[in-house]
Amino acid sequence: MRSQCLRTARWQGWRLSMRQRTRCLQQQQRPPDRRFQSTASAMAPEHDDTVLPGPAPLDDSFNFAHLPSPPPERALRSAKLAALHARLSLSPRLPLQTLARTLVDASADTNPHFNNASLSQLGNDLMAYHCTEHIICHFPRIPTPVLFAALFAYIGPKALPSLVRDWGVETAAEPGGEVDPGLLQYKPLPPGEPLYPGGRAPPASNRPNAHNTHWRKSISASIVYDNEFGEPLSGNAREAAGQTRGSTLDWAQTHFARAVLGAVYLHCGRSAAKSFFTAHVLSRHLSLSSLFDFREPTRDLSRLCAREGFEGPVARLISETGRHSRHPVFVVGVYSGDDKLGEGSGSSLDEARTRAAVAALKSWYLYSPLEVKLPSDVEDGGLKAQQWKPAMIDGGEVIV
Repeated sequence: MRSQCLRTARWQGWRLSMRQRTRCLQQQQRPPDRRFQSTASAMAPEHDDTVLPGPAPLDDSFNFAHLPSPPPERALRSAKLAALHARLSLSPRLPLQTLARTLVDASADTNPHFNNASLSQLGNDLMAYHCTEHIICHFPRIPTPVLFAALFAYIGPKALPSLVRDWGVETAAEPGGEVDPGLLQYKPLPPGEPLYPGGRAPPASNRPNAHNTHWRKSISASIVYDNEFGEPLSGNAREAAGQTRGSTLDWAQTHFARAVLGAVYLHCGRSAAKSFFTAHVLSRHLSLSSLFDFREPTRDLSRLCAREGFEGPVARLISETGRHSRHPVFVVGVYSGDDKLGEGSGSSLDEARTRAAVAALKSWYLYSPLEVKLPSDVEDGGLKAQQWKPAMIDGGEVIV
C-alpha cells in the first residue's frame, strides 16, 4: 500500500512537471516579433484552459532588444510609469498600457499600432478646440493675429515641452524593447539633417499660387489654409511615419503631451479630457496685452470710432512735469466726446498720445463679458439647455 502511494505521488509530480515544461516550450516557440496592441489583451491558447484572460507573463530571460519599443505587457511592471500615472492624477480607467503607448514616438516605432501617432492627432484637435473656445468666449473682440499668438503660447511646440518637463518625464537615450516603458522614446534626428516643423519634410502647399512666395498672405487665407497657429501647414506629422529619419526632443515631448490628452478622452470621456486640459494648460497665466503690436494705433483708433459710430478721438493733455528739464513726463488722455478711451504717459507729447491710443485699443479688444458660458459646458451636461446663453460675436478687428 505504501509503494502504491509513492507511485501515485511520483506520477502526479511527473504530470505536473510535464505540464509546466509544455507551457515553457509554448512560450519559447511563440514568434519573438509578435506583439499585442496596448488596447487589446493577448489571446490565450485554445488548448490550454488554465491561462487566465489578460497578457501572458513575460520571461525575464527573453531578449527584447530586437523590438523597436517595449511590449505593452511590461507597462504593468514599470515603477516609472506608475509614478507618472499618479503624478498626473489620471483616472484608473486609463490603463498603464495606453499611457506607455503615449510615450512611444513615431520616430522610435513606425508601427501605428504601438506609437502615439493617432493619439497625438486626436489630442492636438482637442487642444485646439478647447483653447480656441476659451479665448474667443472670454475675449470675443480679440484680433485674429493675437488669437494665433495666444494659441501658440498655450499649446504651441514651445509651451508643451515645458509642460512635459514639469511633469518629470525622462527621456531614453536610445529607443528599444529593453527600455523602461516609463521613459519617453524617440529617435534623435541625425546630425546634418534639415530641421522642419514637426521633424518632417513639408509637403507641397495647398495654397493657390503657392509658388509666388513674395505675395502678401492675408489673415483670411491663414484661417483657411494654415494650421491652428496661422503658420503654413507642414502636413500630417504622422502621414509618412515610416519614412521619418528622426525627430527632435521638443517635438517628441509635444506629441507626448497631445497623446496623453487623446488617451484621457478615449478612456475617460469628454468631461475628464476637458478638466485635464484646463488643469494643466489653461491654468497657466498668459498676458494677452503683451501680444498686441500696433503699427499705427492712432489711425486704427480713428477707424474703430468711425465704424462703431463714436465721435472722433481727441488727445488732451492731462498733466505734465519737467517740460524744460532733461526728463519731462507728459500724461495724455484720448477722449471720444466726454468719454475717456485711454490714457498714456511718455517723455514727449507724441509718445504719450501714441500710448494713450494703444491703451484705448487694448481696452476695446480685451473686453470680457461678466458671465461666460462655453458651448462645451452644455455638451458635457454641466449646464442645462435653459441656462445656455449664446456667446457674444463681435464684428472683428479694424481692417485698414
